[in-house]
Amino acid sequence: MSLTVQLYTMLSMIGMGASLGAALDTYHRFLKRGERKRWLVFIYDILFWIGQALAVFYVLLLVNEAELRMYVFLALLCGFAAYQSLLKSLYMKVLNLLIYIFVQTFYFCVRVVQLFIVKPITILIHLIIAFVLFLFRLLIGIGTGLWKVIIAILRLVWKITFIPVRFVCLVIWKPLPNHVKIFIKRQAGLLKYFKKMKKHIFLIWELIKKKLGGPRK
Repeated sequence: MSLTVQLYTMLSMIGMGASLGAALDTYHRFLKRGERKRWLVFIYDILFWIGQALAVFYVLLLVNEAELRMYVFLALLCGFAAYQSLLKSLYMKVLNLLIYIFVQTFYFCVRVVQLFIVKPITILIHLIIAFVLFLFRLLIGIGTGLWKVIIAILRLVWKITFIPVRFVCLVIWKPLPNHVKIFIKRQAGLLKYFKKMKKHIFLIWELIKKKLGGPRK
């Protein structure tokens, strides 16, 4: 092995030792051991160290065709120690800053979705419910002679409003990650509105059946 190859090997292993320290801190930052089961942490630890070993081996293979010498381990240790003493505090600050930016960007996107998609849909649902209740009250006041006309109007309203809205909602809803869906459901209370709408629809349907099937004078 030439001196140039040895120098490249030393420098690359020092860099890999520093990157190992940064990867270890990043791993501990996201793992949160206290919140996970022990067997799952054990599996994660094994996979992490296997990945780091493969990365070191790959770099060593590129530099000196994977020849192991004693100074390779010393260079890794020196790089790791240099990271711990010189770069760790700076790296953790940068990492926490990037995590904060990502989280704030995520919540901003969720607020935008809630403001421009969720709220208009909920307002539209309230308007539709109010319109259906208005038609039902109008129907009771007019009598049973215009049932077919009112039902035709309701079907038309259904086709004009619910079907396009449902299509748009499905197109927007399906690509969203599951944690975004859960957050939107909790924040916007869509389930509450859907249950309320379902309750009104069943109530209207029962009253319609009672009106149609009841005794006539």
